[in-house]
Amino acid sequence: MKLIRATEADAERICRLQQLAFAALLEAYQDGDLNPANESPERIRQKLRQPETYYYFIEAEGETVGGIRVVVPTDHRPKRISPLFILPEFRGRGYAQEAILLAEQRHGADHWSLDTILQEPGPCHLYEKLGYRKTGQTKVMNHKMTLVFYEKENSL
Repeated sequence: MKLIRATEADAERICRLQQLAFAALLEAYQDGDLNPANESPERIRQKLRQPETYYYFIEAEGETVGGIRVVVPTDHRPKRISPLFILPEFRGRGYAQEAILLAEQRHGADHWSLDTILQEPGPCHLYEKLGYRKTGQTKVMNHKMTLVFYEKENSL
């Protein structure tokens, strides 16, 4: 498995992949303003123009199986993963875990953050297995969904 850096020209492709990957969560939680399935190609292009943003395609089995965006602030804030996604037909094969580990190797082992849906035990378990710890902060997004925040001090 490998991470392939995306460019601004890839915004529409990222948009389509996010729509496929996040459609079920959008339907379940009705989080239209927040859900990456509703992110426009122009908004993705704006993120790709940010010097601290690194979008990667997750490639395995000769195919694109998902994507990950890493934000590396120039100040002392933690690096951030947002979003990470695996297409439905490739889930359960360890690609998300491997993508996180590759991102941590590529961008430095210390001080990471992310958030996920508290009501989704799979992602919460994955992040905790990789050493991410709940910060104690949560944010209620709507009556169905709460975000839970994680940080990791050292990853390697």
